[in-house]
Amino acid sequence: MRLPALALTALGLALIAPEARAVTCAARSFDDSRYTVCEVHPETEELRLFLRAENGQPYGHFSALETALGTQGKTLPFAMNAGMYHDDRSPVGHYIEDGTEEMRVISTPGPGNFGLLPNGLLCIQDDAAVVIETRDYLEQRPECRYATQSGPMLVIDGELHPRFLPDSTSRYVRNGVGTSEDGKRAVFVISETPVTFHEFARLFRDELGLPNALFFDGNVSRLHAAQLGRSDLGRPMGPIVAVVEKTP
Repeated sequence: MRLPALALTALGLALIAPEARAVTCAARSFDDSRYTVCEVHPETEELRLFLRAENGQPYGHFSALETALGTQGKTLPFAMNAGMYHDDRSPVGHYIEDGTEEMRVISTPGPGNFGLLPNGLLCIQDDAAVVIETRDYLEQRPECRYATQSGPMLVIDGELHPRFLPDSTSRYVRNGVGTSEDGKRAVFVISETPVTFHEFARLFRDELGLPNALFFDGNVSRLHAAQLGRSDLGRPMGPIVAVVEKTP
């Protein structure tokens, strides 16, 4: 069957135009544990980091960020806490927001989960997002419009963090992010049941098929997912990663 020229033109545009995708969040089970998994495509969605409002104070809560975006004609379909922070909610590690660095890279070992090397960063570019191990980041110096450092890494080039033990008894509600090799797929996960590091890392590698993944937190794990009618409350947060959309 011969298609009209107009139809052929439309078909050609459909084949070459990037597929418009919205962030999707859904429940998922793996190895008897329950998770909420949110998938973002940075090539077609506006993925950003937020820390401070116009008055210089940290947003702290999803509701404050959502209200601020509303005054700009924007909505907040997805958000999650995105890295460890001090009592004043300033980032513990490297932090870049809209091209401006607030905190330098921390590459030395230290106490707590952040210092359990190797740790890493989520680097958000104009059309991609990648999780990268800190030493590789320092060597490669990728251009990141947004970046947040946390730790430990969960998955490093397809391998679990070497300090994770299959028989660990340390269980918490945890959240983190994994990315595809090309940076076109970023998957944010929060556990709905307490899990070990080993279990959490295996979810990213074995179930989600992601070669690199980064732990965000285990004491402060929060999710805002408009699709699910969910916006977690709790103590104030530091850095927040979010998808921003224009109000319809």
